[in-house]
Amino acid sequence: MVIVVMGVSGSGKTTVGQALAARLGVDYAEADEFHPPENIARMSSGTPLNDDDRRPWLNAIAAWIGNHPQGGVVTCSALKRKYRDVLARGGDVFFLHLDGTRELIAGRLAERKGHFMPPALLDSQFADLEPLHEDERGAVISIDATPEELTEAAIRATR
Repeated sequence: MVIVVMGVSGSGKTTVGQALAARLGVDYAEADEFHPPENIARMSSGTPLNDDDRRPWLNAIAAWIGNHPQGGVVTCSALKRKYRDVLARGGDVFFLHLDGTRELIAGRLAERKGHFMPPALLDSQFADLEPLHEDERGAVISIDATPEELTEAAIRATR
């Protein structure tokens, strides 16, 4: 199974994803590394991505999932159900949604340095975010905890 650590920008996907992969002894991939340069340029300029912009990115992540039948952890915002459906076509997936308030996440984004995603796009991410549906394999974890506590909660949720 590949665990897709999902949520809006600033929710802690990278921190939790790396820790989870290390604990499980599986490969890790950062979704930002799958973005084509034009997507990064759009977001850096404060322009939200649309579905067409996201399509090659999602397909690349789904391919990574398909190449990891032994398991892995990959981060991806996976904001909409239709995006998660693309990822699930890649193989056996479990969605781990890191959930938090807009205020908590905005505070984290304001402190983050060196990332192409500007805090101004947070509202567009929350607008696009669709909760996991009952028929999607996954769990929701509140991010109001330490990275260690989140990793433990993630391990419990994926069992």
